[in-house]
Amino acid sequence: MRETVRVTDAKRPEAFDSAVPDPMAADAERAAAVLKFWEAARGRAGVLGVEAVTGLGVTASVPPPAWSFGDNPALADLLLDLVLAGTKTATSSLAAEYDDETEPMPKTGDLSILLDGAGTPRALIRTTSVEVVPFGEVDEDFAAAEGEDDRTLASWRAEHERFWNRAVPDGTPVSPDTEVVCERFEVLYPQH
Repeated sequence: MRETVRVTDAKRPEAFDSAVPDPMAADAERAAAVLKFWEAARGRAGVLGVEAVTGLGVTASVPPPAWSFGDNPALADLLLDLVLAGTKTATSSLAAEYDDETEPMPKTGDLSILLDGAGTPRALIRTTSVEVVPFGEVDEDFAAAEGEDDRTLASWRAEHERFWNRAVPDGTPVSPDTEVVCERFEVLYPQH
């Protein structure tokens, strides 16, 4: 499950109680951090070809989606550390989490900015392959590439079934036929 941060230009409401923390201020800080990270990392994605002469276009100036792994800060940090160590080179999610309008299915070549549990940008990744398979057909190689637990298929299935049954969008329990998006990626720009 991805927790996505979108970079927006939302405006602050006119009458806002100054005693209450401003959620838009936190969003604005995160958006600024994502933009600053993208400025440093985009060259690694090969986005600065013609733009070096003609000026930045939309592709180079708008950062890719920024998100963190898991559903809590501790898990986000743990999984990000595995990515930065080179142990985790794949991730999986339920196909049911995606729709074409608000959360499109990942595809080969997509760029993403990985956030830590505090929402700080830490890595730029590129998706190298995407395959949708039934839960019961995920193989040992993919489980090992996810880099979690003891990297076996048995532990991958047990932990992912537990996680997805807790977080499944429509409340349907995970079964061997549940469609899983198996995504492999490469780290283009790590920030330790």
